[in-house]
Amino acid sequence: MGLTSNNVVILAVVGALLLFTATIWLWPRLAGRGVTAVLGRVGMLLGTQVSVFAAFGLFANQSFGFYGSWADLFGAEDEVGVVVDHDTPGTRVKVTETRKLNVSGGSSPEVGGRVDKVTFRGPVSRIAGPGYVYLPPEYFQPRYAERRFPAALVLTGYPGTTEALINGLKYPQKSQKLVKEGRMQPTILVMMRPTVTPPRDTECMDIPGGPRTETFFTKDVPRAVSAHYRVGTRARNWGVIGNSTGGYCALKMAMRHPEAFSAAAGLSPFYKAPLDATTGDLFGGSKRLECENNLMWRLDQLPAPPVSLLVSSSERGEKNYGATMRFVAKVRELNRRGESIRISSIILGTGGHNFNTWKREVAPALEWMGARLQAR
Repeated sequence: MGLTSNNVVILAVVGALLLFTATIWLWPRLAGRGVTAVLGRVGMLLGTQVSVFAAFGLFANQSFGFYGSWADLFGAEDEVGVVVDHDTPGTRVKVTETRKLNVSGGSSPEVGGRVDKVTFRGPVSRIAGPGYVYLPPEYFQPRYAERRFPAALVLTGYPGTTEALINGLKYPQKSQKLVKEGRMQPTILVMMRPTVTPPRDTECMDIPGGPRTETFFTKDVPRAVSAHYRVGTRARNWGVIGNSTGGYCALKMAMRHPEAFSAAAGLSPFYKAPLDATTGDLFGGSKRLECENNLMWRLDQLPAPPVSLLVSSSERGEKNYGATMRFVAKVRELNRRGESIRISSIILGTGGHNFNTWKREVAPALEWMGARLQAR
């Protein structure tokens, strides 16, 4: 059973409860002062504590996607990828593995779609990064053979794992279900983590003298995907969505690069880049560059871009609620003045800054995104 499977978590919880019950039941028999009794009590307490810790740890890992497998957890993941060469000359995508989607009928790509594990090589940014590309069932169906699909870049938070987008937030599964229900058009999902030069958190910026992460995501990745898969090349064909750091990246990249993305959804985003030990100096001492990456400042000081934005927060549990409402108000005011920027929001009653909250927002965000992208 996989590390993130429900069965593993359930077994861990049941095991912890059984050990706790056994400790209560056997404790009177171990009440003596002898070595055997003392060792018995120590063993029962230690076993109970370890089992409870394991149950909580497995549940937290399933919720937040820290580790994708047992080998990943114990640092033993050293399997070399098998290259499945689907490249045509000049492309910048290397497919290293293909996976079936864990849905009903998923053994057939025409029914469940397919997930490609890929490496993107950026000729402009000089960055290479891994990711997953979800191809919907329609991509393999004969009646869509000539269709160029819309695509959405999907980003995790920091540090995040790309696998969490599939196993935790279940973007491909929810997209497949929405399309099947007629609530979303077939859309290719390009799933990545914003941390392209780990462990540094670049906040999707072109850092002076450092990694050109913004260029990688706004130029290299869309061009590579459009050259390798049947995806449109215009901004109207592309959207970007993310949670936490990925949400900030999504909003910022659409606002700064409307020529690349026409729609962006930020789930629990923040609105300016933090400066801490994980980011280092993002701006090279430039106050102007810092302002340009502050989304509130951009709305106040620069022309509004012609993009559609979606933001989410919770009235109780999210620290960004006040900032989110101010952001919405600013965009609405620009819209009233005749600017072409658009804003939508998902505001929950309660919900913390975690996967359980984002799971409630992914489906409506995907439905929103699908209604704003064009296939050609």
